[in-house]
Amino acid sequence: MTVRVMFVAPAIGDGLRAARFGDDGPPEEAALAAARAAARSLPAPARGYASPSPRCGRTAEALGLAAEPDGRLADVEVGSWRGRTLDEVAEAEPAAFSAWLSDPTAAPHGGESVTDLIARVGGWLEERYERGELDGRSGRLAVVAEPAVVRAAVVHVLGLPPEVFWRLDVRPLSVTELSGRAGRWNLRCGWDLAP
Repeated sequence: MTVRVMFVAPAIGDGLRAARFGDDGPPEEAALAAARAAARSLPAPARGYASPSPRCGRTAEALGLAAEPDGRLADVEVGSWRGRTLDEVAEAEPAAFSAWLSDPTAAPHGGESVTDLIARVGGWLEERYERGELDGRSGRLAVVAEPAVVRAAVVHVLGLPPEVFWRLDVRPLSVTELSGRAGRWNLRCGWDLAP
């Protein structure tokens, strides 16, 4: 059976717009309205999951998805940088910030490295495949997840070097579809949900 996992990036919120580390606040009302309008363009999944952030949970609700929160789909843990903006960290800790962006094994904030995130998300994906959680009718999972989780999934399934992680762009309310069969995964590049 082919497993199809549709990763949906959440509606934008103030924290995402401000490029604030670890901000898991709610999405903007206008963005939720766009998600509600686009809900019918999302193929019906057999099962839904979401990152445990309010932004992902509210986006899943707006899309009409019954999504189970799963901590393994949480955004990258940024430790002492939580709540600070990219610009604040880059100015206060330039060497640490540079190391984090250039070395996927680095975690100067005391949180999680990019390679740790990729391993966590990859393990979650492989577990879904092995469990055969999908029914025979739709063969799809829908996952509303933070952009870093979507990037980690793509790096994992395509076997890309972790250094590519920061080169992938995931827009709000875009869908990145992964399909797998017999341990081999394929990517359908991101498409926007259309209202």
